[in-house]
Amino acid sequence: MKILKLSPYYEPEQIASSHFTRDLEEAYINAGFEIEIYTPTPTRGVSKAIREKYKKIKYEEKYDGKIKVHRFAMFAEGKNPILRAIRYILCNIAQYFKGIRSKNIDIIITGSTPPTQGMLVALIKRKLNVPVIYNLQDIFPDSLVNTGLTKKGSFLWKIGHVIEKYTYENADKIVVISEDFKKNIMDKGVPEEKIEVIYNWVDENEVVPINKNDNILFEKCNLNREQFYVVYAGNLGYAQNIGVILKAAERLIEYSDIKFVIFGGGQLEDYYKDMARNMKLENVVFFPLQPYSLVSNVYSLGDVSIVSCKEGFGKSAMPSKTWSIMSAATAVVANFDVDTDLHRIIENNKVGLFTKAGDYEGLKNAILELYRDRELCTIMGRNGREFILNNLTRGVGTQRYLNVIKELEE
Repeated sequence: MKILKLSPYYEPEQIASSHFTRDLEEAYINAGFEIEIYTPTPTRGVSKAIREKYKKIKYEEKYDGKIKVHRFAMFAEGKNPILRAIRYILCNIAQYFKGIRSKNIDIIITGSTPPTQGMLVALIKRKLNVPVIYNLQDIFPDSLVNTGLTKKGSFLWKIGHVIEKYTYENADKIVVISEDFKKNIMDKGVPEEKIEVIYNWVDENEVVPINKNDNILFEKCNLNREQFYVVYAGNLGYAQNIGVILKAAERLIEYSDIKFVIFGGGQLEDYYKDMARNMKLENVVFFPLQPYSLVSNVYSLGDVSIVSCKEGFGKSAMPSKTWSIMSAATAVVANFDVDTDLHRIIENNKVGLFTKAGDYEGLKNAILELYRDRELCTIMGRNGREFILNNLTRGVGTQRYLNVIKELEE
């Protein structure tokens, strides 16, 4: 079987889903598949030297030629959403003409970034007459509303809704990452038999607990191991509502041994840094996102780690960083929408404390509870690691994707 994959990003670029891509590729190759990939030259999260190097590399092979990577030139993306949209469209145009010329393709698999990706593969499907698996990691156009780029009912939202409908109609299988996602698209008319819920997983052998004494980030970031650390790692954007974390930090400033460490970047990075500075939050420090090789160090650094969202956004988001936090045996403190998958998993499995999205007083109290009860904090961390080992390992997740492919083969 030969898989066609059209991707806006590919290694050595560093994005949140990089390890999922690697895990799935290895699973597909071990199952006897071949993969044909069309992607732009790398620009995101890579050095100038790497950009220059890959300008000369238009084709490469991996796994003894079982994965063939075709690259095409494209300008670097920035933070401007209009320029990013233009870049995505140009990528889609290039990938369409390359995709329809692909030979001996048996199936197309694509993700949901950019939002036009589903429409792209639907058009290629008409030419190649092969099934499509659509991996829905981000619900569009809901995500545009969540990031503040538009409002529900706007012209842009209506265009997004047309793209979304066309994508779902033409996908043979839609893989979603939570029960909330499944309900969301079923409410939009997608038949249940077309949907497969596969939670994102974590490589339990890569993301592991690291003792504070062995964690190199304490030296790298000049942090005192004796303090109680509250960690947030991820995007600093509109949907994450980092302001709630800063307000909770403000209310805990009298506790000199509680420190908030924020690893991240994004559209509102400067805004939140200015906010912390204006609030005189000496208990908050910012650092850039760390490479994936240090993910265990990042999530083991915190006594607790925060997962947050803006109120109303939780049912169309499932932060997979939660699994990394749990795999590192760190207690989760969530500031998220109630009655969501995340809410149920945290409370039913006692892997952390849950507070309502936007409730900074509740967030403060949850942090304080675990600060005062270190034994409970440790127990919740261990419960999280156990949950991962029992439910969300790499082997379990990748096998479920293979099962979806086999189902379409039959």
